[in-house]
Amino acid sequence: MKIPAHAPLDLLHRVAAGTLATHSRQPQGFPYPSILPFAPNERHEPTILISRLAEHTRNLEDDPRAGFLVADAPDGDVLNAQRVTLLGKFERIEPAPPVVRRYVRYHPDAERYLALGDFSFWTLSLERIRYIGGFGTMGWLDGGDLDPLEPLSFDEEAALLERFDTHPRRPGDVELIGVDRYGADFRVTGTRKRHTFDSSPALDAAALHAAFECFLGSVLGG
Repeated sequence: MKIPAHAPLDLLHRVAAGTLATHSRQPQGFPYPSILPFAPNERHEPTILISRLAEHTRNLEDDPRAGFLVADAPDGDVLNAQRVTLLGKFERIEPAPPVVRRYVRYHPDAERYLALGDFSFWTLSLERIRYIGGFGTMGWLDGGDLDPLEPLSFDEEAALLERFDTHPRRPGDVELIGVDRYGADFRVTGTRKRHTFDSSPALDAAALHAAFECFLGSVLGG
C-alpha cells in the first residue's frame, strides 16, 4: 500500500518517546529494547541523548544497527493506533550548540543530564520505515522518502522561533519548540502538540512565512 511520507513524519513530531531496540552484547544475540525520549532533527530523524553507562549505548558502540518504534496510543488501543518502526544505524554526533538548543527545547529536563558530562547525542540514519496507520493502513518506505526536501537551516528556524517569542499576544503557557517545512511543534502547559501547515510542504521562503503566519493566527489568535 502506498503510504504518504507526511504520515510517519507527523507522528515523529507528535510523540516524545520511543522504544529503541539494539543488539545485545550480553547475553549476545538477543534484541534489547528500552524506552527513551527523542527529538526529531531538521530531517525528522530521531536524536537521542544517552549515557555511556547505559546498556543500549554500549550495544550501539558495538553494533550501530537498530530499530526505533514510535507509537501514539493514548487510550491503550495499540492495534488501531498509528505507529512507525524505523530501521537504520545510530551515529554519535557532536554536541554543537544548535543541536543542544534544539534537543533542550523538546526536552527541557535534559539540561540536568548534560551537566553530568557522560551523556552524548546519537541520531538515527534512516534506511527503511514501516508505517501502520491503523487496521488496513500500512506499508514500507525507504529512508530517503521521509523527506527529500532541503531542511530549514538552524538560522531560518531560529528566526521563526524569535518571531513567535516576541509576538505581542503570545500566552505564557505556549512554547514553540520546532519548525520545519511541514509544520510547527509547540507545547501548551507541558503537552506536546503538532500543527501541520495547510499548504504543506512550504517549498520556498514566501510559502513558509505565509504558512507560519497562519499558524500564529490559529495558535495566538491573530
